[in-house]
Order: sequence, then C-alpha cells, then structure tokens
Amino acid sequence: MSDQLPDRLSTDPRSPYYNADVLSRDVGIRFKGVEKNNVEEYCVSEGWVRVTAGSSKDRFGNPLTIKLTGAVEPYFRDEK
Repeated sequence: MSDQLPDRLSTDPRSPYYNADVLSRDVGIRFKGVEKNNVEEYCVSEGWVRVTAGSSKDRFGNPLTIKLTGAVEPYFRDEK
C-alpha cells in the first residue's frame, strides 16, 4: 500500500469513497490547522470536511453531519 492518501475518504462503509485499507492505518485530519477527531468524510481538492453534529441522529439512526469548508490536511498518525 502506498503512503499517498486519497483526495476523498469516508468512514461510512456504504460510501463509494470508503477504503478500509487506508482507514486501518489511522488517518488524522487537520482542518484549518486544528486537529479534528470527529471527521466522517473529507475532500482535499474541494476543501471541505463533514463532522458529526453532536449526538443527533437522522431518521435512519445515522449521525447528523455538518459540512465545513476550509483547508484540509490528511495524514497518517503512525508517521511522526
């Protein structure tokens, strides 16, 4: 597996952007220079992340997310 992260990645297994191999390496996200731990999906080229909105759920039981725009920097946490 390469050390290159994809442009877009999701933690939801139903998403076409889900990649279990990449997620198994513990991906970290810096959004506007701040470490985020609640990111559900990101896109580097479009400059956005989706984060969970508290403990709210939609009618299917999935967490509600908010789309935030700004500079996105994904990295592998196992590399220092």
